[in-house]
Formats: sequence, C-alpha cells, structure tokens
Amino acid sequence: MSAGESIRVERPDHVASERMVEFDMYNPPDVEKGFHESWLTLQRTGGPEVVWTPFNGGHWIATRAELVQQVFSDYKRFSSRVILVPKAVGELMDTIPVQVDPPRHRPYRKLLNENLAPAVVRDLEGKIRETAIELIESFIEQGSCEFTKEFAEIYPIRIFLALVDLPAQDFGKLKSWVDAVIHVGEGMDQMAAFAALQEYISPYVDQRTGRDGTDLISRMINQTVEGRQITHDEAIALGVQVLIAGVDTVLNFVSFAMLFMANNPDYRRQLLEEPEIIHGAVDELLRRFAIVTMAREVREDIEFGGALLKKGEMIIAPSMLAGLDETVNACPMDVDFKRTGAVHATFGFGQHHCPGSHLARKEVQVMLEEWLTRIPEFSVAPGADITFRSGQGGSVNALPLTWPVGQEA
Repeated sequence: MSAGESIRVERPDHVASERMVEFDMYNPPDVEKGFHESWLTLQRTGGPEVVWTPFNGGHWIATRAELVQQVFSDYKRFSSRVILVPKAVGELMDTIPVQVDPPRHRPYRKLLNENLAPAVVRDLEGKIRETAIELIESFIEQGSCEFTKEFAEIYPIRIFLALVDLPAQDFGKLKSWVDAVIHVGEGMDQMAAFAALQEYISPYVDQRTGRDGTDLISRMINQTVEGRQITHDEAIALGVQVLIAGVDTVLNFVSFAMLFMANNPDYRRQLLEEPEIIHGAVDELLRRFAIVTMAREVREDIEFGGALLKKGEMIIAPSMLAGLDETVNACPMDVDFKRTGAVHATFGFGQHHCPGSHLARKEVQVMLEEWLTRIPEFSVAPGADITFRSGQGGSVNALPLTWPVGQEA
C-alpha cells in the first residue's frame, strides 16, 4: 500500500464542515506550477488555522507557524510514533530517532548530535568545497547543465556517502527507494521501498558492529544507549533514518534555491558584492524554500487551534507554511538576505530539530560561494518548463540552466 492508493474517507462527526478542505499533500492543487504556492492555498482561504482533509486516510493540517511549531515540539500531545500519512502506511515504518518520543528519544538523538556536530562539519568543509568545485568545473565550459541531474543529485549525496562510507555507485538505487518513500508514484510503493532500504543497510550494520570504523554508521551503532549496546534492530532503524535524510532533503532544497538565484540576478550580485552576508542569505533561502512535511499522531483528545482532535488521529506540520506565514514574517514570499528575526521550521522544531542542519547549511553556503565565483551570470534555459512535485518533501523535477562561457565574477 502507498499513500497514492489511499481512498478518501468520510468526514467524522466531530469535524466541523467549515474545517474540511480538499487537499492531498501528495498532489496539492496546481503543484506542477508552483510547490510553495500550492501549499499556500491553505493559508489564503481565510478559513480556520487547523483544517481536516479526507485524503490519505483523513488527517488534520496545521497551517500557521505557531501551530506547526507546537506540533513539532509538544510531544505530550503529538507523538512521533507515526510520521507519515496515511497512518496505515506510516505505522508500519520504523526509524530512529525520528519516530521515538522523549525521554526514550534523547540517548538516540545524542548519537546523531555528536556525530554531526559543528566540529565534524568543519572537518568536512574541505571535502564539501572540493566536491562543489569538481562538479562545477566538469560542465562549466559547456555553458549549460541540467542542474538537478548534474549537480543537485550528486553534490550532497557524494558527501553523504563518504560520511557513511557506502559505495558511490549505489546512489541511483538508494535515491529511487527514498523517492518512493518520500513521494508517490515513483514506480514502487512506500512499504516495498522502505523494506529495500532496511535490506540494503543490514549487511553494513552486520559488518561494522563491534569494529572501530570512523564512518557515521559505525560511530553510531557501536555506542551504548542507557548503558547497553544498541540492538541490531535499533541499528537498522538508525541506518534507514540516516539514509532517508541524507539522500533526499539537501538534494531537493538546492534546486529550489538555484531556481530562485537563476531568476534573480540582483540577488546574485548582492552576494558577490557583500560576501559577509552569506550566512544570513543561506538562512533566508532555507526559510523561503522549506520543503518538508512531517506527521504526528494525536496522543489524547484535545482542543487545538479551535478544533477537536481525537486520540489516534493524524496531523501534519508543513514546514513551508511556518516560514511563509505573514503573521510572523513580513512579506514572506519575498527574499531578503538581510532579514532579521525570521521564523521558520525548515529543520523541524524542538526535540526533533534536524541534527544534520549544520551540514546542510554548510553545503548550501559552499555551493553558492563556489558557483557564483565561477558562474555569476546564469539563467533558466529558454523555453524550459519548470515543474514541481510534492510529498513528505517537495522537489523541482528538472532545472536546465545556461550561461555565457568564459565569464568571471
């Protein structure tokens, strides 16, 4: 079963009719024309801030920043036991630590925090920069590239596979499995893809258990949790979570960021003329082009955003809607590299804030620095039809770019 096979359900009696919306997170309205714009329809109706949809088994949607943050952080009301809709699919999946609530969550999260800390990322910066330069130089003299295929699908994944010490040639099948878990209609249903990821990582867990490896997987699975060795099943769940996060998120985000940069030469020049604002620019792009939606299970009957939510129901928290909420960010659809006090949930919020956020920020920063140094003037190829898709993460289907050869910053 996959989310795409989910049949519409009837509106429960406790759901007020004015809270019902026709919204399928895997195929939101007009998503092909604009991913973020399609999700913003939930904020622009003038209706309730918590709504219910009959798609994907029926679930609630938080549409404002404050509510999204509460769903992410209030584990006493919203459990991470199931993080995907439809619930019938989500509860068959098992990943650590993203599907574990505090206090059990903390020792597992500590493993990731320690192994993806800022100091670790600083040590990786040389590899990150070397990878970006090598890829750009491989096509710069062509005067064009298909960015998603020739850069986005290689750059963060090469870094990630080196970090976990997995074969670079396995990227294609790993991406196909992760795509099927995150999106719908990728040629394989979600549970089959999830099982494939488990089967893939299992022999690496077996080989590395009890050995002094320096890769991320070895460092995690050979530590103790609450005074005991991590079990095989726990190691598999940790490994699958690392694969899903490492293969998907940065890959898709950088295509949105580069689409914006290609269409906005003034912003490119601003970064070249004021390199000191790069950190703020990265954060602003992350706010504006957030792409991840996570689900939570309601732990008890509660009132939330004026709605009555019943124990066991599902609610989704779209990170896009937090950063694009005009009640917390002025002119949220506009990009301002010098924006201060921005509110967003691009890396989640609370105890499940993404442990890979330091690495992701560094990858985006280095990409911008090295690309703009070599290709300061570029644009979307004339006549290109840019389309998008949705799921647990959003993505740009293809991004053909073109530029004059021989330019200098």
